[in-house]
Amino acid sequence: MTTLAPSPATLAPTALIDSDAPAVQAFAEQHAQGATDRERAVALYLAVRDGFRYDPYRIDLSPQGMTASTVLANDYGWCVPKAALLTAACRAAGIPARMGFADVRNHLSTERMRETMKTDLFIWHGYTDIWLDGAWRKATPAFNIELCERFGLLPLEFDGENDSIYHPFDKSGARHMEYVRQRGAFDDMPLAQIVADFRTVYSGWLPEDGATHSSLEGASFAQDVEKEARA
Repeated sequence: MTTLAPSPATLAPTALIDSDAPAVQAFAEQHAQGATDRERAVALYLAVRDGFRYDPYRIDLSPQGMTASTVLANDYGWCVPKAALLTAACRAAGIPARMGFADVRNHLSTERMRETMKTDLFIWHGYTDIWLDGAWRKATPAFNIELCERFGLLPLEFDGENDSIYHPFDKSGARHMEYVRQRGAFDDMPLAQIVADFRTVYSGWLPEDGATHSSLEGASFAQDVEKEARA
């Protein structure tokens, strides 16, 4: 765990981590409840984790689609924009935060996703790095509690003291998530690199040159999860 103190950039708004957007400011004011930064960060984490459905089918890699405030407008998001929202909300609440990224091997993606992506490797998985009590703490707000319950996953908790990262196994003991590469922490979302790498690795997911929307957009992630959970 790095203890490098936060720079001013970890409190500043950017075009994608738009902590100065009125909707983000209002969200932070409503949910950043507590007597300490740690309590307020935990409250923000839970608000982002459970207040917005995780949906990796509806991906929009355009700048507008990846902006933190867009998650508020859509009521859903996938790991990167949800982490951007948590980062922006923390900054709006005066808590230094930045975005972290890793490549993970997901053993429980849907059959439709595996067929489309041609791999179970998820590159540029996003989380939030939050500065609390003199150290950076990882917080992963991607999977909302309802999804965890339906898919038999252990929900990720965040106490502001320990890193909140994906569990290696699900409730039944089956393989769930495996971290294969840490890409580090960034003061802003490296969207251009994410898009370039997605187009290289997931040619079936972004089938057209220049496309920013997933080819799965017309399908229902929730229905696929429900169907496979019953199987």
